[in-house]
Amino acid sequence: MKVRIAEVTESPLDVNAHAAATRDAAAGADVSFCGVVRDHDHGRTVLELEYTSHPSAAGILRQVAEEIAADPAVLAVAVSHRIGVLKIGDVALAASVTAAHRKQAFDSCQRLVDEVKARLPIWKRQVFADGTDEWVNCP
Repeated sequence: MKVRIAEVTESPLDVNAHAAATRDAAAGADVSFCGVVRDHDHGRTVLELEYTSHPSAAGILRQVAEEIAADPAVLAVAVSHRIGVLKIGDVALAASVTAAHRKQAFDSCQRLVDEVKARLPIWKRQVFADGTDEWVNCP
C-alpha cells in the first residue's frame, strides 16, 4: 500500500511521523513538508487560525494521495490536514513522499501539497490582533 497516511484530524500533526511512515528500503529520497501557522498575513498580525472542513474532506484527501501514489516513481505517500483551532507555530499540513530519486520526490511532494491546497474543502478563519477575523476558502 503506497498511501500510508491520509487523514483530516483535530490532533496535532507530526511531520517526522509522516516521514517515518513513508520510509522504504528502495527510496533514495524522502521529501517532507509541513505547513505551519505563521504570525502574520498581508501585513496584519495573526493570533490563531481555525480550520473547518466539509464532511467529504477526508475522502478527497485520500483521493489526492492516491493520485500522487499512482505515479510509478512514487514509493509512498503520507499526508494530513489539521482542523480546529491552531496557534502560531502549529502544523496545519504535514506531507511526505518517498521516491527512488530526489527530483521525483521533490516534484511529487510539491504536487501533493499543491493539489491538497487546491482541492480540499477546508475553510480557514484567521483571528487578528486588532480583534477582527476573516474566513478564507482554502481551495
